[in-house]
Amino acid sequence: MAALTIATGTGNWFSALALGVTLLKCLLIPTYHSTDFEVHRNWLAITHSLPISQWYYEATSEWTLDYPPFFAWFEYILSHVAKYFDQEMLNVHNLNYSSSRTLLFQRFSVIFMDVLFVYAVRECCKCIDGKKVGKELTEKPKFILSVLLLWNFGLLIVDHIHFQYNGFLFGLMLLSIARLFQKRHMEGAFLFAVLLHFKHIYLYVAPAYGVYLLRSYCFTANKPDGSIRWKSFSFVRVISLGLVVFLVSALSLGPFLALPSIFCLWFKPQGPRGFLRCLTLCALSSFMFGWHVHEKAILLAILPMSLLSVGKAGDASIFLILTTTGHYSLFPLLFTAPELPIKILLMLLFTIYSISSLKTLFRKEKPLFNWMETFYLLGLGPLEVCCEFVFPFTSWKVKYPFIPLLLTSVYCAVGITYAWFKLYVSVLIDSAIGKTKKQ
Repeated sequence: MAALTIATGTGNWFSALALGVTLLKCLLIPTYHSTDFEVHRNWLAITHSLPISQWYYEATSEWTLDYPPFFAWFEYILSHVAKYFDQEMLNVHNLNYSSSRTLLFQRFSVIFMDVLFVYAVRECCKCIDGKKVGKELTEKPKFILSVLLLWNFGLLIVDHIHFQYNGFLFGLMLLSIARLFQKRHMEGAFLFAVLLHFKHIYLYVAPAYGVYLLRSYCFTANKPDGSIRWKSFSFVRVISLGLVVFLVSALSLGPFLALPSIFCLWFKPQGPRGFLRCLTLCALSSFMFGWHVHEKAILLAILPMSLLSVGKAGDASIFLILTTTGHYSLFPLLFTAPELPIKILLMLLFTIYSISSLKTLFRKEKPLFNWMETFYLLGLGPLEVCCEFVFPFTSWKVKYPFIPLLLTSVYCAVGITYAWFKLYVSVLIDSAIGKTKKQ
């Protein structure tokens, strides 16, 4: 009570409430926890030790990963902190593993993530009508709402005894609600779309969001009697909302970014060649969202693209960029000194042959590379010299040993992303041209 009085005097009563409930959560750390504790420990292990392609198929434990992708990435991020507490908790085969460090990490991770919930509550309080203000602090609507949310009994026992991560998820929902109150509709829609890709149970309230946004945002005016003015419908706003949802979904479901090419394959088939291009895009899209998980998967795109490279000059150009950059990205796999001359020699031979042979094949057409692409590919040479022959003799080798890998990864990411984008544009343009010719 004394703390509350001090907080009242300084205007920091909200901080006092938040700090108080945080201390209570810390006191609940040693209490009982349910099987959900093992569920989330297993998800930490799955996302940390397995490639993304196996996250939703791993079944060593009965507690398989069954939340949407954003939550899986959340567990992945947590796992890289968890390894500093107890590496054994990240072993998929350590079923029902528990230790004091594991307990502390998982409990504190829930408490830490509640920061978002606290912020969301504060934003919601700003939306409360201040007309009904009592003389005493405890009579103020904002104070009452803060207590009801921050000290919610159900949330406390479910998250901090039973064990789950509902706090920050409800924080996202509350924050989206606050943004709608503040007439920041796009932000509200974005936050709710993100929330759906964390936990699908929030689909239950999706109809309310959909109807409200349609009525209050997509229709820009009302009649004097409050009824809808149909002519005020804004297609731009509908498209904006749709774009927000689409982009969030694309980010969440990254490995399925090749969906438009699949549509082209169905609605505008181009025979086996169209299938091959779609296959390459699917492989490349999946690879791009598993870059540091399974770098060898780049071969799944390079090999089928090889078949395309001999058919059209445009495909040959994309192939050469993809294969040169993709192959170079595999260099870090062979990191010992004896393999250095071997990998350099073999790649040079293959690259020189690929470029010279395809240039000869399409010699009657325009050059396979523009000046920017040529400059980029030639840049791989200085990059290799820097990483293998210059950096080892600098003082940074001990303090920043990761720099060569970082430079290689970033540089190759640019080339592979460029090849993916160029192939995608090519598929869409060819589909449009094919439709025009038929007409």
